[in-house]
Amino acid sequence: MTRTPNSTPVPAATPTPTRAPSLPGFAAAHGFALDAVPYTGRVLIEALLRDGDLDRAAVLGKRLAAGEEPDLELPFRPARILVQDYTGIPLLVDLAALRDRVAEPGRVNPALPVDVVVDHSVQADWAGRPDALSLNEALEMSRNKERYAFLKWAEGAFDGLRAIPPGRGIVHQVNLEQLATVVAEGPDGELFPDTVIGTDSHTTMVNGLGVLGWGVGGLEAEAQVLGLAQPLRIPQIVGVRLTGAVSQGTSPTDVVLALTKRLREENVRALMLEFTGPGLDVLSAPDRCTIANMAPEYGAMSAFFPVDGETLDYLRRTGRSEAEVARVRAYCRTQGLLREGPDPVFGRVIDFDLGEVGPSLAGPSRPDQRISLGELPASFEALHRAEIRTEDGITDGDLVIAAITSCTSTSNPKAMLAAGLLARRAVERGLTVPGHVKTSLSPGSRAVTRYLRDSGLLADLETLGFHVAGYGCMTCNGGSGPLNTGVGGAVDRAGLTVAAVLSGNRNFESRVHSQVRAGYLASPALVVALALSGTVRADLASEPLGTDREGNPVHLRDLWPHSGELQDLEDEFVTPAVFTREETPGPAWQAIPAPQGAVFAWDENSTYIRPPAYVDPVTARGPLTGSLTGARALLALGDDISTDHISPVGAIPATSPAGRHLLERGVRDFNSYGSRRGNHEVMARGTFSNPRLRNALAGDGDSGGTTLHLPSGERLPVFEAAERYAAEATPLVVLAGHSYGMGSSRDWAAKGPWLLGVRAVLAESFERIHRANLCAMGILPLLLPKSWAELGLTGHEEYALDLDRVRDTGRVPVTAGSAAFTVRADVHSAGEWDVVLAGGTLPYLLGRLHAQEAAAESPCPAHAQEAAAESPCPAEAAR
Repeated sequence: MTRTPNSTPVPAATPTPTRAPSLPGFAAAHGFALDAVPYTGRVLIEALLRDGDLDRAAVLGKRLAAGEEPDLELPFRPARILVQDYTGIPLLVDLAALRDRVAEPGRVNPALPVDVVVDHSVQADWAGRPDALSLNEALEMSRNKERYAFLKWAEGAFDGLRAIPPGRGIVHQVNLEQLATVVAEGPDGELFPDTVIGTDSHTTMVNGLGVLGWGVGGLEAEAQVLGLAQPLRIPQIVGVRLTGAVSQGTSPTDVVLALTKRLREENVRALMLEFTGPGLDVLSAPDRCTIANMAPEYGAMSAFFPVDGETLDYLRRTGRSEAEVARVRAYCRTQGLLREGPDPVFGRVIDFDLGEVGPSLAGPSRPDQRISLGELPASFEALHRAEIRTEDGITDGDLVIAAITSCTSTSNPKAMLAAGLLARRAVERGLTVPGHVKTSLSPGSRAVTRYLRDSGLLADLETLGFHVAGYGCMTCNGGSGPLNTGVGGAVDRAGLTVAAVLSGNRNFESRVHSQVRAGYLASPALVVALALSGTVRADLASEPLGTDREGNPVHLRDLWPHSGELQDLEDEFVTPAVFTREETPGPAWQAIPAPQGAVFAWDENSTYIRPPAYVDPVTARGPLTGSLTGARALLALGDDISTDHISPVGAIPATSPAGRHLLERGVRDFNSYGSRRGNHEVMARGTFSNPRLRNALAGDGDSGGTTLHLPSGERLPVFEAAERYAAEATPLVVLAGHSYGMGSSRDWAAKGPWLLGVRAVLAESFERIHRANLCAMGILPLLLPKSWAELGLTGHEEYALDLDRVRDTGRVPVTAGSAAFTVRADVHSAGEWDVVLAGGTLPYLLGRLHAQEAAAESPCPAHAQEAAAESPCPAEAAR
């Protein structure tokens, strides 16, 4: 698609970036050693230079070269924005709503390139059969025609917006193989580092190619789309020094799971990591990208690998031209961005020996729960804690889902070839997969299918039931579809604890499937092995996977591929040709009509795309100042509450408030929560409805999406309790423990609580993206001095929050029943305070747009300046 203007762009918040001076020359002129500066810092310094901010660039360079913390705030502008459809379509719905509210719709227009990759909507409704792909793609198009028509409208209505249709692959793998340039080129030919902000937390994957980027919520991205910089307080840049070499039989997945456990223990939450040391030389670019992909799982903001010869070779292997590779090499060498000298200086270094890593999994409910193969049965027993039961041939601990899925692993040729080789040997020995195991293969790009087919390994995977089910996130994102016939019914009747294994990055409770309690992450080859075993109660290190045709036991070690075999297959079949074949949109996509017009024509009967209810400044609730009195706790939660707990992404139960809402409107195919994110009425009803959510107000164990209405004491679905509180004009808070909001970047985990009337969340700590999302919705994130239980709270109290001086002091005195304590506002910049106190990003942007229109219409320059000053941009406020 050619990016051509079709409407008036919104004015950028600061002048257009200029050609940056030489980084080495600038460092020499300002007295700091560029070689000592982490490469992450060099990219940020270069961005400051292009923005004309030489003073701040010099300060940052000197501090980083000395190994000091940056302690600096800067307005960050990426080269581009990257979104997927589950987050991208809601973002565009918000922008369409802004267009409704301004006199000149063209003012609401992207100021930088935006790519929307459609990858989240396809589901594994069909699996384990040759026609699974065609059946799932047809179902995807029939379910999502209205959403995709809206996306086509947006592509025509907004400048610089490109939609990459369904069936092309997973957003981050598409980014690696097709979109990332490492060095970008501006319209006038100037070169600068490729940087990206994405509305998916795993945007960090491209850090493995030396492209700096991270995930943000959709609301934060909307501000950047409209030309506002991200007010970035640069965190500490921590070096992760890799030594040793990966041992034979150890996969890239094993390495990243070991790193995830270690880095969570090191508490790198919201920090920038940079990998350094001799161990870099033994990691391929796909290995690095696998590690960078899981930065959200170990809590980091970014996980950067500097550009080096391996990066350049990856660009060649994936079909980039030699001219493109030469441009990257020359620019990075000139600017000191190419790794070829001594290691930089870091104020903090974490050492990690690659040689100590062995085969492993993670589970049963968090990515940092790394276990060895032999520890798998005990991990399940610790979760189940009951007698083993059987119902209609299904037993506690049975594996009911085995999915080779997710860009985390399918982007790595060696990992995929290992799965294929293991499958080939299993087929040769006559092993089969039990009927209760739902098997699926959802590669992150069509290139994977090509090299598996060319090598003959796809046929072996298909023999075991791993047919291609789609090119999208699928099971990794909760789009796992129904369990095999008879399995789900047996699970529900007996309350069985069954398991799933996937080659993905997240395994939070109920994320993969609402009927599956135990979720394990593993390499693609181990996914195949566990599928053959059919249970997680077996020790893969010592027990056989099955017996061959002669009745002999077959162990995992008998099937495991050797690294030399994998290298030979990669050299022969993973060639530039498999990445560069022309791909055109399918006829079903092309047949979807694209509505026309600068303003979207909303359909009042739509259950997919609705005008959002959170755009206009909210006066009924009053400003977030003064005193918040008579508040109640909507929920009282513990540690590690994920965004999946807050805003589910998968199937919508018919008996849930969201399901009943859709049934009342004649909808029979609910699709998924993720696909309904353009409809706030559905999403509000789905908020906190995860059946595995544990809410102390609803008693011990899983709350089933319910809470207590107080003071009546009536147990209600969370949405219905919130409705009753709203009718009583009772403001709401949420109590939580450590790591509130871990997992996905989904801003609906903040939008949903806002729609329920939540004004503040009181937690011991927040995950990085979710904290920012709360601010973007005008919900105050407040840090408890210790757990709410240790403060003597139960959640049954009335709460009073004194907000009189919160912006000045960052402190909020709280009274809750007989308890009194002070919490700290977790708001990081002046720009964030502007957004919070405006009621959220969208009311803030709307005010700014109205100020711009007033300025444009005013004949008096003084009046124009006064109008523009009413709504300063976050980046300027941060200065």
